[in-house]
Amino acid sequence: MTTSSNPPANATPATAGSPSQLAARQNAAAARLIAAGVTIDRPDTCVIDPDVEVAPGTIIEPFAQLLGRTRVGAGCRIRSFSVVENCTLGNGVQILQSCVLEDSTIADGARLGPFTHLRPGNEVGENAHVGNFVEMKKSRLGKGAKANHLTYLGDAEIGEGSNIGAGTITCNYDGINKHVTRIGKAAFVGSDTTLVAPVTIGDRAYIGAGSCITKDVPADALAVGRAKQANIEGWATKRRAKREAKKS
Repeated sequence: MTTSSNPPANATPATAGSPSQLAARQNAAAARLIAAGVTIDRPDTCVIDPDVEVAPGTIIEPFAQLLGRTRVGAGCRIRSFSVVENCTLGNGVQILQSCVLEDSTIADGARLGPFTHLRPGNEVGENAHVGNFVEMKKSRLGKGAKANHLTYLGDAEIGEGSNIGAGTITCNYDGINKHVTRIGKAAFVGSDTTLVAPVTIGDRAYIGAGSCITKDVPADALAVGRAKQANIEGWATKRRAKREAKKS
């Protein structure tokens, strides 16, 4: 019996875009970053594209993906299962678990996640916080501003030091056009607020929780846009009695 080292006639040679070539390039990218002072835990589980650049002192945890032309500064931490594509991260940025970040810029000291989604076109300011289940699209979050929980910020401009409460939504789309929400510096937006764009919230203004805001709010003002609470004494007792009567 004879053997041959030649491949079968119908074999497909490895190409630059084949899985084996892609894996080799990603392994080479990880090795290059490790040699430059980046810590990559279990690099065999990470996906790192060849054009990615990471500064020394950054830590990349298992199962992270750095894609496209992503740039990461020094002293950052990218935790497991996060996907960062074509983004620029400053120094000391913290990306917690399971974030998806696309085509956005994140300044020094910002913290994102877990479960943050940045769609394209965002600017997250220095030391700003974007928390769990927050989605941003084409928005700017100023220095030290916070949107920590369950929020959608689309086509929004948010000033330094402002706080965006849980459940806040910028209603940026009227079915035909997109509109901008502008929030000034040091403003406080209470939980479960709906901001119907185009609308402007002035510096240091307060928005009461549960409000639907359709008009501009001046600086230093309080805006409340919700139905007035009414308590009907004894209503629950009467309802239960009526239900029991029907059973009998």
